[in-house]
Amino acid sequence: MKFKKLSLLLAMAITATTFVGCSSKSGDDSAGSDTTGGDKPAAEEQVLKIAALKGGYGDEFWAPLIEKFEAANEGVKVEVTAESNIEEVIRPQIQAGNVPDLIYLATSRPEALTETFIKEKALTDLSDVLKMTVPGEDVTVEDKILPGFLDTTATAPYGDGKTYLAPLFYSPTGLFYNKGLFEEKGYELPTTWDEFFALGDKAKADGIYLFSYPVAGYFDAVFPAMIAAAGGIDAYNEFNNYGEGFWTGEVGTKVLKTIGKLKDYIEPSVVSNANGQSFTKNQQLILDNKALFVPNGNWLPDEMKDAPRADGFEWGFMAYPAFEKGGDSYSYNFFEQMYIPADAKNADLAKKFMAYMYSDEAVEIIAEKAKAAVPVVGAIEIAKNHLEPLQVELLQVYDNGALPVMGSFVGTEAVEGLDYKAVWCGTIDSIMSGDKTVEQWQKDLQDATDKMRAAIIK
Repeated sequence: MKFKKLSLLLAMAITATTFVGCSSKSGDDSAGSDTTGGDKPAAEEQVLKIAALKGGYGDEFWAPLIEKFEAANEGVKVEVTAESNIEEVIRPQIQAGNVPDLIYLATSRPEALTETFIKEKALTDLSDVLKMTVPGEDVTVEDKILPGFLDTTATAPYGDGKTYLAPLFYSPTGLFYNKGLFEEKGYELPTTWDEFFALGDKAKADGIYLFSYPVAGYFDAVFPAMIAAAGGIDAYNEFNNYGEGFWTGEVGTKVLKTIGKLKDYIEPSVVSNANGQSFTKNQQLILDNKALFVPNGNWLPDEMKDAPRADGFEWGFMAYPAFEKGGDSYSYNFFEQMYIPADAKNADLAKKFMAYMYSDEAVEIIAEKAKAAVPVVGAIEIAKNHLEPLQVELLQVYDNGALPVMGSFVGTEAVEGLDYKAVWCGTIDSIMSGDKTVEQWQKDLQDATDKMRAAIIK
């Protein structure tokens, strides 16, 4: 079985933790143990075990979701384990063969548990889930999910046309700015990168820098939007597949040179503060009217809610510029995933619950309790009564002309001594400080890409 192979990969010195859910009974205690009417055995209770990350969205939404699902499915009991260290909690359970039926845990976590499931091809094909009718509605899951969210390497990691991870909460990223400053100075929002730099020249005359960034790692959202704007989604997919000659080709060269140009427009203190201790100083530059734009996600306003700000400050948000007038602009979208392990004991029930998560009923519960949006048709209209106006504005970026871009790199074996993100994002500081040229960066990127392409899991 798959879990035996996973056990070897996940084995580590972790104290065994009992898989405890929200309900008071465990699966072993509940099935077929009661009787009704004296001699007549009760119907066997089905227990659905869910493991979930307790992250920025909390865990309050699970209880009402479970209550509604159990009420609509007689004889079903749902147990949820929601922890901030969910990987540590469920590893010993997986090693013991007690695999959760449904897991909510995104990729790009330090423990890389979801990546391990992907690498070992230990995920259930969700093709039949997409064809299911959303419970209580007359639309299929596939038609309910917003366009673009299923055609990504983050949901279809093997390039075989099948979905193995389902999208859940989503969060657009882009450029934040001060609406009040733009109104005061009469600045117009740039629609192209040429206009972006022209605005930088204008702002410089007013003593304001064009750009700041929290840390170099935030460019993991800037690159996808720029690549898609320069060459379309096909170019972005080539990037995610470590395309041969990508960084020395037209799209890669255009993107790297554009980022290199930011060196002349960045506020001077940014590089020295671009670290885990001082990054908020780089974000503060926008609030102090010392820089016009900072790339970030929907967590920024809350992260800076207690920070001082200039008179008349008002958060603004826009997608990244296009490369040509009338061209496409993009907003990279972070989204979290849920999936069903290949060794789930109750996969059919897990699929039914997964389909329920896309229902209007579930979408509203999630909006109210988690203050989050699910990527389905009509979600913003449902959620807007429960979200702050700025959050609604961010989620509407795709309604206002921007296109979504999302996904991640295809799975690879580990390449000894190579941290690919450190090459393509981590080099930003050296580019902005002038310690490295764009041409050197381009060569390093292509060399690293060649190594990663050779390590792609077939």
